[in-house]
Amino acid sequence: MSKARITGIGHYVPERIVTNFDLEKVMDTSDAWIKERTGISERRYFDPDKDTVANMAARAANAAIAQAEIETRQIDFIVFATITPDYFFPGSGVLLQRELGLEGIGALDIRNACSGFIYAISIAEQYIKAGTYKNVLVVGAEIQSSALEMNDRGRSVSVIFADGAGAVVVQATDQEDNRGILSTHLHADGRFAEELYVKDPGSSRKLRLTKEMIDDPGIRAHMNGNMVFKHAIVRFQEVIYEALKANKLKVDDLDLFIPHQANLRISQYVQKQLGLSDDQVFNNIMKYGNTTAASIPIAMSEAWTEGKLKPGDLLCIAAFGSGFTWASSLIKF
Repeated sequence: MSKARITGIGHYVPERIVTNFDLEKVMDTSDAWIKERTGISERRYFDPDKDTVANMAARAANAAIAQAEIETRQIDFIVFATITPDYFFPGSGVLLQRELGLEGIGALDIRNACSGFIYAISIAEQYIKAGTYKNVLVVGAEIQSSALEMNDRGRSVSVIFADGAGAVVVQATDQEDNRGILSTHLHADGRFAEELYVKDPGSSRKLRLTKEMIDDPGIRAHMNGNMVFKHAIVRFQEVIYEALKANKLKVDDLDLFIPHQANLRISQYVQKQLGLSDDQVFNNIMKYGNTTAASIPIAMSEAWTEGKLKPGDLLCIAAFGSGFTWASSLIKF
C-alpha cells in the first residue's frame, strides 16, 4: 500500500491590505478592540476585477505543483475545500480544473468550512492509499469579504474574516522512511450547526430568495462567539491528543503545530494547555485574518518559506469551526 506524502505547498493572498484602522472608518470599533479579542491587525480582501475563488486557488496550486517538481498534467484528482464558491453551482473544483487545463480529471468540492482543508487532506490520503490516484491536488480557498456586513451590526464577524487560497500536492510514495501523512481524525456535532452559520438563501424555504432577505441578517454569517470559543478550546485539545495517541507519540515529539487561524486567543489558549513553546506553534492570523478553509495551507506555506517547517519535522494541523466540525492530521514532513 502506498503512503500519502505532501510534496508541494503554495499560497496566494490578494494584494489589498485592510487594516483595523480602515475598519474604524466604517464601524464602531478600534484597533485595540480587535487586537484584544482576535489578535488580528490586518487582513486581505479580493479585487473583484482580478480575483475569483478559482483563480486564487490556481495561483496557490501552481506554486504547490512547482515545489512538488511535477508537471501540472500529472495531477489526477482535485479536492477543493470552500464555503464561498464562485457559483451556487457548479462547485469551484471544476473551475480550478479549467484554470489549470486539466480536462477530464475528477474534481470534488467539500463544504466543511474551517475544518474543510483537513477533511480534504483525509480524502486525498484515502484515495492514494487505495491506489486510485497518485497525485492529488488539495486546495482551500475563500472570498469572505464580499459577504461581510461593514457596519456596527456586523462588526463582530466582519473584523475577523478575509480572503485567500492555499494548496498542497499529496503524492503516493513507496519510500521506506516514515515521512508522509501518519493519520487524520475527523469529527462533527450537528447539534450546534446554528451557532455558526449563514441561514439564507436556503433550498428549504418556500422561496429561496426574496427581496426581504436582502436586508435581513439571515444572509450574513451568524456566530455565537462565546459558544464557539467554549467548544473550540476543548475540541482542539481532544483531536490533537487523539492524533498523537493513534501514533504512539507525545506532545513533546511535535516540531510544529499549525492551528486553523480562527482567533489568536484560541490558538494561544490551546498552546498554553498543551505546554508548547512559541517555536512549536505557527500563527499568521495577525496579518491575514480568518480565511476559513484556506487558513491552514496558507500558514503551512508561509511556515515552510520562513524555514519554520522543515523536512523530517513532525507537524500537527488541527481545526475547529462551523458544523460544529473539528479535525486533525499528524504529518511527518
